[in-house]
Amino acid sequence: MIEWYQALLLALLQGFTEFLPISSSAHLVLPSLVLGWPDQGLAFDVAVHVGTLSAVLWYYRKELAQMANAWVRSLSGGPVTADSRLVWYLGLATIPAGLVGLAAGDFIENNLRTLPVLATTTLVFGIFLGVAQRYGAAAGKGRALTLPLALLIGLAQAIAPVPGVSRSGVTITAALLLGMDRQGAARFSFLLSIPIIGSAGALKLWQLLEAKLPVDWGSLALGTLVAGITAYLCIALFLRLLDRIGLMPFVYYRVALAAVLYLLWLY
Repeated sequence: MIEWYQALLLALLQGFTEFLPISSSAHLVLPSLVLGWPDQGLAFDVAVHVGTLSAVLWYYRKELAQMANAWVRSLSGGPVTADSRLVWYLGLATIPAGLVGLAAGDFIENNLRTLPVLATTTLVFGIFLGVAQRYGAAAGKGRALTLPLALLIGLAQAIAPVPGVSRSGVTITAALLLGMDRQGAARFSFLLSIPIIGSAGALKLWQLLEAKLPVDWGSLALGTLVAGITAYLCIALFLRLLDRIGLMPFVYYRVALAAVLYLLWLY
């Protein structure tokens, strides 16, 4: 069991890093390494997944309702619109990451959650993000999302289970390099997180129910609430500031974080 203050900090970290391109896994490993905290446990993982999923669902609630309505109408003989196509794009782009998770999830969890891997992926994919910022489309002048672009971004997302990569970071990087502008890249990345976070949370919930572990409902409620509020604020602030500050602050942050992780590994 973790203490309430540990639940609070871990939920803040999860909510703060889930949607920013800085890698949640690289941050969540720090309390256990630096402070000697115990693993937060499966139940808490489910709770923070519910929180972050709730945040992105609530932020995009109007768009998701429009997309669902357009998709259902297209299935019943109605017109095919940009909203109905986007549902298919999201579903198809999710498949590669789902397959990687099923085929290699246990291997990644047991073998790649190490400091040298975290430090290296944090650094390398931070540099890729900087390259995408430098050579990506100018604000408002990017390519429109198409099925081939969605599939390529989905293939990039398949790398995200590797600790330190950052799901949002690698999908935004891929979208920018493929010619989308920053707002379009971030929007598709955040929408693409919905099936991934939802399926990961459902899998963890199934494992929790099968294990019949004791549950600290107070810590779970705190984790869900804090992760959800923090994630919502991060999405809103990130999208508001994206065109103003760009992505370089996150690149610099990742390089600094990688340096800290390398120091922890070496010393």
